[in-house]
Amino acid sequence: MSNQDDAPLSGNPWTVLAKRISYDNPWVQVIEHDVLNPAGNPGLYGVVHMKNLAVGVLPLDDEGFTYLVGQHRFPRDYFSWELPEGGGSFEEAPEVSAARELREETGLQASRWYPFLTMDLSNSITDERAVGLIGWELEQFAPEPEEEEKIEIRRVRFAEALEMALSGEIVDAFAQAMLFKARLLADRGALPEPVLARIRAGS
Repeated sequence: MSNQDDAPLSGNPWTVLAKRISYDNPWVQVIEHDVLNPAGNPGLYGVVHMKNLAVGVLPLDDEGFTYLVGQHRFPRDYFSWELPEGGGSFEEAPEVSAARELREETGLQASRWYPFLTMDLSNSITDERAVGLIGWELEQFAPEPEEEEKIEIRRVRFAEALEMALSGEIVDAFAQAMLFKARLLADRGALPEPVLARIRAGS
């Protein structure tokens, strides 16, 4: 017989008494909640509500190379190497949003897609959801960055991108998660064969 203390927790221990929008723009809302916390005491909980789904792409070419984008990240004021990432409407398929972001940031167009990662980002303060996809059978066009994006592009072997994540040269959590999960799935043979072949070529 299992101990009751070992049973998984379920249900919401928070009671929301009232909520209000304290900030709003086209991309995010900040919502303040008057709550009773799990101990039954009154408190305040702020949530950053994201209006778009985060999408990220691990592009893989026939030789096992992937493509990194580098840009200055305003909130922490530093230059960051990442995989192509952006946002898309919850009303459209992640592949549609991912294809748009990949084309804008790198000029690449993938004809094959494989969603392989879902994750929550900083789930104690935001409701942001993310989907990562692998794109392959790539065709190169001119990048089409948005006016607020000044982007550098690096073509590196998959193994080099993975090492950059392991060493801390890539600190973006979404990019790290995509690279690490792709490597683990490849080791298990749990990816489509064309993807496995490209990861092997880049290892």
